[in-house]
Order: sequence, then C-alpha cells, then structure tokens
Amino acid sequence: MLSSVEMCAGAGGQALGLEQAGFEHEALVEIEKDYCKTLRFNRPQWNVLDRSLVDFTATPFKGIDLLAGGLPCPPFSVAGKQLGENDERNLFPEALRLIDECRPRAIMIENVRGFLDAVFEDYRGHLKSQLKKLGYEADWRLLNASEFGVPQLRPRVVIVAMKKDIASEFEWPAVAAHNPATVGETLFDLMAANGWRGAKNWKAQADEIAPTIVGGSKKHGGPDLGPTRARKAWASLGVNGSTLAETAPERDFVGMPRLTIRMVARLQGFPDSWQLVGKKTIAYRQVGNAFPPPVAQAVATQIKKALSASSGVMKQRLKAG
Repeated sequence: MLSSVEMCAGAGGQALGLEQAGFEHEALVEIEKDYCKTLRFNRPQWNVLDRSLVDFTATPFKGIDLLAGGLPCPPFSVAGKQLGENDERNLFPEALRLIDECRPRAIMIENVRGFLDAVFEDYRGHLKSQLKKLGYEADWRLLNASEFGVPQLRPRVVIVAMKKDIASEFEWPAVAAHNPATVGETLFDLMAANGWRGAKNWKAQADEIAPTIVGGSKKHGGPDLGPTRARKAWASLGVNGSTLAETAPERDFVGMPRLTIRMVARLQGFPDSWQLVGKKTIAYRQVGNAFPPPVAQAVATQIKKALSASSGVMKQRLKAG
C-alpha cells in the first residue's frame, strides 16, 4: 500500500478515488467542518484534520508517496473574476510549501479548466519552474469525467508532478472505449423507487449524459442545478433543476422530477454507500464541488504504476551494484 496526504479533501471524491487505486491516507486536511463530518462518517479510520492548509505542516509526512488535493477553484474559474495568483483563495503557494516540507515522490492536483486559459500562461510557467527547483517534472491535462465512465462531461485540469528520476515512468490514463450511461439509465432505479408510473418514459427522455454539475457555491446559495443556461440543459433531459428533492417522485407524480442528493452523488461517480452528512444545501455543496472518484482513481492508478516501476528499477540497480 502506498502512502498519501490529501489537501483540501472536501467530501472525499478524490480521496476515495485514491483509496480505490491503492493509496492509504496518512492525513486528510479540510477546513469545512461539515465536509470533515462526511469524511469521518464514511471512513472513521482516516486521520481527518479540520484546519486550513495555511495552518498545516507536512513535515511529519516527509517521504510520502503522494501529495494530492483539489485546490480552490474560484481564482481560476471563468464563473469568477479569474484573479489567479492575486486571489486570496489561491492555495498554490501553500501547496508548494507543503511539497517542499514533505518531498513526496509524486504530486496530483485538480483544478478547473480555467487554469489553462491564456491569461494564466505566465502563472503556469511559474508553477512549473517552482516545481522544477524542488526536483519535479510537472505536466497537466484536461480530462473529461465522461471519458472515465462518469455520466456527465465535467472537464477538469489534473496536474501531475513526479520526481525527475521517475517522471518518464508516468503515462496519462487511457479513456474509456465507450460512452458512459445516460442520465436515464443511471438514475432509473432511484427515480422509480417510490413506484412512479412515469419513470420509464422519463428514462427514455433523459437519453444523454448530464451537463456539468454546477451550483452549490456559498456565494450563490441554495441547492439548485446552476444558473439559467444549466437549468435549460437539465430541462431537455426532463429534470427540474430549480431545486433538489428530498425523495423520489411518488406513484402519481406528474411533471418534471427533481434530483435528490443521492442522484446527484451518483452522477458525480460516488458509490451509493458514500453518505453525505448535513442538510440538503450543505450536502449538495459537498457533492457539487467534488472531483469524481473514477477520474481520481484512473490518474492515481497510473501514478501508482509509475512509482512501482521506479521502485523495481531501483531494486535492480541495488542488486546489480
């Protein structure tokens, strides 16, 4: 089992994917108390640290295999002002400090696709240069969740950095050979849970993958499926995106159904066994901000292969020497 430390763990999307890939978390850092409750509820054995990255030191974890995390998106999101390094929420400097403190063998950071916009070209160059000074070769790629079996598009940038002597061992994961299931196929059993007579017809209408799940931000408030454009996209699939429902439609329900937290979590790639702790708005915020576990698992599996291959080469060298 390889070791890892998770930054900005959220509700556990990336952490769960890393676990599925064979990493054991030595610490998970998360500032939001409700998110920490979710992590502890699902994995009581995890070492969840309720604090900001600013107040966390990685020195006790020196030499871990992987430092990972989803750093705050607003500094680079097109939905915000894209202040980048000038945004007080930018935690890349803290991530670099932690990398310097614990010198992991590999690094994996997730962020929004706005990180790749032309306006941040200099900042990307700066980040790569800083990592190089610390002894790492960095690369990044835009990955769509739908290419890894998740039934929504959800494009995200994943940054992977490896120590220079093993960087050549890493290969990006191959995408799935087939498109993921549609929204109707994915959620039919949940929609029909209370015997809704219209479930089969709804399944036939919801014949595409989901739009990127947005909304749930503190700034914009309640549990909805996003702004007007997003809601129109959901409406084309027969989903009322104005609010979320507590339960599935009843037997004689007429109209466009709303999604429940469990439905949204499944569309994000969470297993049904993963419980979101908190009231509806808090629970939805946790899901809406998550990195889909299947995507995290796919990248982490490749990182594990690279680390294992480099360990094998090192053993051969020691044996020969």
